Amino acid sequence: MLNARSRARSWALTLLYGWELNDDLSPTEFVERAMERRRMSPRYRPYVDLLIEVVEKRRPEIDELISRYASNWRIERLDAIDRNILRIGIAELRWIDDVPPKVAIHEGVKLATKYGGEDSPGFVNGVLDAVFKEPEIEA
Repeated sequence: MLNARSRARSWALTLLYGWELNDDLSPTEFVERAMERRRMSPRYRPYVDLLIEVVEKRRPEIDELISRYASNWRIERLDAIDRNILRIGIAELRWIDDVPPKVAIHEGVKLATKYGGEDSPGFVNGVLDAVFKEPEIEA
């Protein structure tokens, strides 16, 4: 059985993917509208909201990291599933302190295996591992 955070990551991925298809709303606004029509266990919602909030707030920084480490890929050319898995993973690696880096990377690879293409798990693993190994620069 999936733990609550694993399930919340799947929900966040689904919602971020839907938001990209309907990006006239902010991610937070999209989630609020989507949740009027969908049912989610209340135990998942706090972590889903945290992931969406961090991705929304830090998206320029997250996307810059993706661009830096997704060699030879412009971010807009990446598959939307892979792009949003990376956004979730980087949010956890950089801004959610209670997620160990190995867990963030492993969970990203699991999402890529389940929802991405044939090459997605290795791609996601490589980008997240590179982001993890990069020293953070304090602004």
